[in-house]
Amino acid sequence: MPKQSTSTAGSHPGRVVDIDVKAEMEGSFLEYAYSVIYARALPDARDGLKPVHRRILHQMSEMGLRPERSHVKSARVVGEVMGKLHPHGDTAIYDALVRMAQPFSMRLPLIDGHGNFGSLDSGPAAMRYSEARLASAAMAMVEGTDEETVDFGANYDGALTEPIVLPAAFPNLLVNGATGIAVGMATNMAPHNLNEVVAAARHLLAHPSATLEELMQFVPGPDLPTGGKIVGLDGIRDAYESGRGSFRMRATTKIENVSAKRRGIVVTELPYMVGPEKVLEKIADLVRAKKLQGISDVIDLTDGQNGTRLVIEIKNGFHPEAVLEHLFKLTPMEETFSINAVALVHGRPQTLGLKTLLEVYLDHRIEVIRRRSEYRRRRASERLHLVDGLLIAILDIDKVIALIRGSDDSSAAKLGLIKKFNLSDLQATYILDMPLRRLTKFSSLELASEQSELQAKIAELTTLLENEKSLRALVSDELVAVAKSFGTPRRTVLLESSGIASVAVPLEVVDSPTRVLLSATGLIARTSEVTELSPSIWKLPRARHDVINSSVVTSSRGDLGVITSHGKIHRLKAIDLPVIPPLVSGTSLAGGAPLSEILHLEKGERPIALANLTEEGEGIALATAQGIIKRVQPEVLTNKDEWELISLKPQDEVIGATQLLTGKEEFVFVTDDAQLLHFNASLVRAQGRAASGVAGIALSSGAKVIYFTAFTSSKEDVVVTISSSTDALPGTVGSMKISDFTEFPGKGRATGGVRAHRFLKGEDELVAAYVGATPIRATTASGAPIDIELVKTKRDGSGSALPGPISVIFGPIQ
Repeated sequence: MPKQSTSTAGSHPGRVVDIDVKAEMEGSFLEYAYSVIYARALPDARDGLKPVHRRILHQMSEMGLRPERSHVKSARVVGEVMGKLHPHGDTAIYDALVRMAQPFSMRLPLIDGHGNFGSLDSGPAAMRYSEARLASAAMAMVEGTDEETVDFGANYDGALTEPIVLPAAFPNLLVNGATGIAVGMATNMAPHNLNEVVAAARHLLAHPSATLEELMQFVPGPDLPTGGKIVGLDGIRDAYESGRGSFRMRATTKIENVSAKRRGIVVTELPYMVGPEKVLEKIADLVRAKKLQGISDVIDLTDGQNGTRLVIEIKNGFHPEAVLEHLFKLTPMEETFSINAVALVHGRPQTLGLKTLLEVYLDHRIEVIRRRSEYRRRRASERLHLVDGLLIAILDIDKVIALIRGSDDSSAAKLGLIKKFNLSDLQATYILDMPLRRLTKFSSLELASEQSELQAKIAELTTLLENEKSLRALVSDELVAVAKSFGTPRRTVLLESSGIASVAVPLEVVDSPTRVLLSATGLIARTSEVTELSPSIWKLPRARHDVINSSVVTSSRGDLGVITSHGKIHRLKAIDLPVIPPLVSGTSLAGGAPLSEILHLEKGERPIALANLTEEGEGIALATAQGIIKRVQPEVLTNKDEWELISLKPQDEVIGATQLLTGKEEFVFVTDDAQLLHFNASLVRAQGRAASGVAGIALSSGAKVIYFTAFTSSKEDVVVTISSSTDALPGTVGSMKISDFTEFPGKGRATGGVRAHRFLKGEDELVAAYVGATPIRATTASGAPIDIELVKTKRDGSGSALPGPISVIFGPIQ
């Protein structure tokens, strides 16, 4: 390449220097690249720090900003570091300081920050607003720098010195990871668990020829500050073997009922360095672009006390599991972390595997302990030499004082002490420099004790330095102490695979049969079990006793109605209801939602029964407390979301309702004055919505209906009645009678019925009744289940005493 001429002005105007542009560019670029690699972008494999981080920690230690001291303004720290050690921009220094204080960036933070140090979605406050001091873990990094454990070099202007590397009492590069971009190379290392890394380091100390598989028994994978899950471990082994590999990070999620009508995905942990706002924005973009379906809302409930909490509400009709898999594929809820373990070893960048990283650190730590021991032995020897001189002087203190007083000057006094007492120059100088009052206060016993201690210490340090095995054992013991002080349990879960089933879950819920259940306390849910149900107590934390009192079979996308005590019917979609596992006889269930959270009911309005609005059947039959019965036409059931089924009289209410399947069922009324009436449903014609119904049973003065049902009777059906007193206190035990239903003759509509229970002395009313199939069960007022013994008596007989007050009595759910 031809030479180019360059004219330079200044101190030599008009001077022309011929240079080779190629050589100049190569040389300048290499100098720049070396500067970036060595002095800025890559961490040292020994302490895991870049120069800026090392300088911050060292300067804060020099400033005395230890954990027991007060915080100081971050701007003061940045100014000290920039003025004395790091001649670069204050922004770069402050950014490095902030990262060392962020618990979501560092597995073991080295700076104790006070104030706003940012979050995954927002930056920190300006350095003039935040404060900082060293964290306890940072003290383990800098401890020993004043004991000649590491080499020091000149700072940028040669006025001061700074450590080339820190003593580093724990493997910081593995524990906290690192990231940086240099010229032609980059580093990206994941954080790990301190306890696991220390265990691997100690094993390698004891077994230098340990294999990678042995070390991975202690360090199975990264442990990220934000927790989450790591899916697939093959890439981790590649990274530990060669220094390069990748793994997938996945958010920690759970599927739960987020409201009475909605299921949702709750995110409690996100992948490393992924913030909630980033996830929210991506989900919003995908939903707007119609690339992501099934999501109705996303709510960010993240705060400083409870941590990450994203609630992703799923539309009814979509499988949350399928939506979750789409979220993993399309959003940052699953990210890939690529490990590129590049670090400086003896000033040269190298790609290091797990074992090499541990070996470099351990070699450094062994050297630190050796140099520290040599320093301490030397200082102890120097002190012992002075103590020996003091002991000689103390034994003949009067002659020492007389010699000093009789000397013409200090030089003569020193020579006299050296000749007369056989002291060294250093010993004599130390005695002369010491004030007389201190010299006379020394006790020979104290000096002798200190002499023995120093001799023992020197012997101990000498043994340590001469025995490599003891040196390595000390390194191991100190690692244990560090792990005990700063170690925490693993946060990240490691998974061999994603756990996705081989058969993919469809995104939308298939329209399949489902059973909807309504409990006595107003809880509602659906289950995939549609076969005939045995009696099962539905016990939930909301109520101490509760039973299923209505059930309807429909489809998962079908409509159903809730009939209430105000004579209204409210339309619901089965898909909007919470799902519970299939019922098993005698099994407690959870997961139902209060109907009041799904429907808006008026004050005093209670749910009575469920009806299938998808299949018309023969309509609905309902009865009121004043003895009115109405049979509703089937076409009325296909109306709007809420409408009246009956026009009620003042002070009247619906006490029972049932859906008719054949129109030939038997209607049964039971009143509180112990009258039972039953007649065929054909005696009641269907009416329109505005009708008020017809008389069902003729009531005596003051009486009311307490029970109504419609069923296809059989010989095995029974009548159960429970009596008590009007004036009885709550919880009073009454009596119960069981009779065959066949003993009760049928009568016409609007008649008075027949007596179903003879009251004992003190009883004057029925408080509960049941007519239908067996077996029969009940719950006490305390919520305990009771199996009713089937002992039948005559139709108009008296009852037998109950073992306890019964709250609800029921039979099989059809």
